[in-house]
Amino acid sequence: MQSETTSQDIDLGLQGKVALVTGAGAGIGREIARWLARAGCRVAVNDIHAEAAEQSAAELRAAGREAVAVVANVREEAEVARMVEETRRALGDLHVAVNNVGMNAQRPVTPFVELDGDYVRDVLEQNLVATTLCCIAEARLMLAQGRGGVILNVSSGETTRPSPQLIPYGAAKAGINHLTQSIAAELGPQGIRVVAMAPGTTLTERVRETFRQEHVDAIRESNPLRRMTEPEELGRMAVFLASDLARCVTGQFVLADAGAHLSRSRPANADP
Repeated sequence: MQSETTSQDIDLGLQGKVALVTGAGAGIGREIARWLARAGCRVAVNDIHAEAAEQSAAELRAAGREAVAVVANVREEAEVARMVEETRRALGDLHVAVNNVGMNAQRPVTPFVELDGDYVRDVLEQNLVATTLCCIAEARLMLAQGRGGVILNVSSGETTRPSPQLIPYGAAKAGINHLTQSIAAELGPQGIRVVAMAPGTTLTERVRETFRQEHVDAIRESNPLRRMTEPEELGRMAVFLASDLARCVTGQFVLADAGAHLSRSRPANADP
């Protein structure tokens, strides 16, 4: 007898859902927004730069998707609250939130003994603090709605091994992993799933522009799959984790690093 599941099309459960993606004006965030839109979501595209946010949103609208640009600095609590409320007003109840904003300040590599307080605080705010503020505002709205939801935090493969000269960045992203587990445990009974997605070094536009070819080749050769993660692959993963296909997954840290965590070492001066 043929099972019911094999006689039906696969339903991702994302059609018509509302998704908010932070830092979606470029790079990984933009690709995640694209793939969630392709899966049927109505997407709020956040970026600190209005032109970048609108460009990403306009691209989705040109493809026949529903999208709005929401400009906000996610390091500021009031702006985060406004961003979430603007998303609700423009598109309706929030179902999926992807917290993608995060970077290693303006210095890609810095020896530990050369760090200063301003730099450390900057990296922590851009990563752990910003993600925490977003999670709080998103969870408040989802709880008020009373229908559950999915919060997806973008972490880093740098949390799986020591990260010399990237110590504040690795520590901040490791904090996001613990944050994800703790929120998942607390909000699970209310039907809210929380997952962390951890890219390795990803071939974004910024990486292509700033990395020397020998550096890219070294990273590829250090990975078991002999390749680097592509931004669209993270978009695909985000769709899976946000969808009903992953409805029993919460509190997890999911790597997408071409197996880099299995390597004994990373190329010197490699950026996250």
